[in-house]
Amino acid sequence: MRFVIARYPFDLEKSEVAEAMKGIKAEPVTGASVTIGRRSYPVKQVGEVITRQDRRDFTAAEVTRALTRLGFTCRDLAAPVPAPVRTPLQEAQAMLGTPADA
Repeated sequence: MRFVIARYPFDLEKSEVAEAMKGIKAEPVTGASVTIGRRSYPVKQVGEVITRQDRRDFTAAEVTRALTRLGFTCRDLAAPVPAPVRTPLQEAQAMLGTPADA
């Protein structure tokens, strides 16, 4: 498929991307990520490998769009799930402990 990343056209196939990332150690994921094989890579790392451009030259959204169209699973960094809010009664029970069965 033909994609435009950082104003440059690229002809990419899913197998070519997978082959290019084979043997490359995944960096720690701090933002958007893509799953290739059994590994999760930062989208910017994959974009740098497949385009041979500096990471500052393209956005994560451009690469995510291209990789999604190729059939890869892309994820944004999910915000942590907040702890469930407890009622005042639940707070008091937690502080005092639950009564022992008599």
